[in-house]
Amino acid sequence: MVRRGFRPEPWLRGPVLAALGLLLGLLMLLHAEIPNRIGNLGSLVETFLPWFGLFVPVLLAGALWRRSAAAVAALLLPVTVWLNLFGGLLDDKSRPDSDLTVAGHNVGAANPDPAGTARDLAASGADVLALEELTQRARGTYEKELAKEYPYHTVMGTVGLWSRLPLSDIRPVDTAMDHGPLADTKPLDVRMADNRALRATVATDQGPLAVYVAHLGSARVNPRAGFWTDSRDRGARALGAAVAAERNERVVLLGDLNGTMDDRAFADLTSRLRSVQEAAGDGFGFTWPATFPMVRIDQILVRGVEPASARVLPATGSDHLPVAAGISW
Repeated sequence: MVRRGFRPEPWLRGPVLAALGLLLGLLMLLHAEIPNRIGNLGSLVETFLPWFGLFVPVLLAGALWRRSAAAVAALLLPVTVWLNLFGGLLDDKSRPDSDLTVAGHNVGAANPDPAGTARDLAASGADVLALEELTQRARGTYEKELAKEYPYHTVMGTVGLWSRLPLSDIRPVDTAMDHGPLADTKPLDVRMADNRALRATVATDQGPLAVYVAHLGSARVNPRAGFWTDSRDRGARALGAAVAAERNERVVLLGDLNGTMDDRAFADLTSRLRSVQEAAGDGFGFTWPATFPMVRIDQILVRGVEPASARVLPATGSDHLPVAAGISW
């Protein structure tokens, strides 16, 4: 017979909370094993993976309220896994010295103040500036406002590159992966209007630097299709193939990739390029949405150069935040 008022021992209390703590840890530990066959669930989890750490204090509060030693102990697993995955991002790894500063920004097609955005970006001190989501209406404004600071520039489709240093070998990069029988039948001006990536060589005093600018397809959460990323994923694979074929040892990729580098969809890029935020940043560097950043989808990735610093710039009229990085030879 159980005595009235009997409470189980601390190690026997809160079995549900303990189970939830273990499941949370296993989810973060084994995220790569979550399949994408159903609604791209694996990529969706990986996109918001850092935020799963917020469940730890919630479960801890429940464990303390229940005075459950088992639930508190179970939380050691998710805490350890989260720190192993993201603890390195919490330290400031930047160095003051760099040879070149690069910056990228999705300026936003609906940006109400492109002139102000251009002036803010010019004041950032970047030597090389990549812009995405350029509209025909706003293109002239950016060209006018950036002309003084950046004597060299190119625009292809909706992406552009401005530089204080000479540019050469400029060409579009096909991220649509449309290689069917009708791929080459479109007029050139139509294909250029659809272009969302380019490649150029920047002449530095240490030799040529290959710079890629890209704006990959959007990702959408749809109740029927789940996490829809087909266009983005095709673009990521195409961009990875372009980088793999790049002969220049020094490469910088700037762009709105519409995804985080934890997402397996970017394996072709992350296997060849380093994230400056992970190597030389301070914190997660979230960039979208600008009003309350929750994910870093605006990326700077490098190869053959050393990241010296990485930072998120102040908000402009865009719904994205600009990003910048210092690199060294």
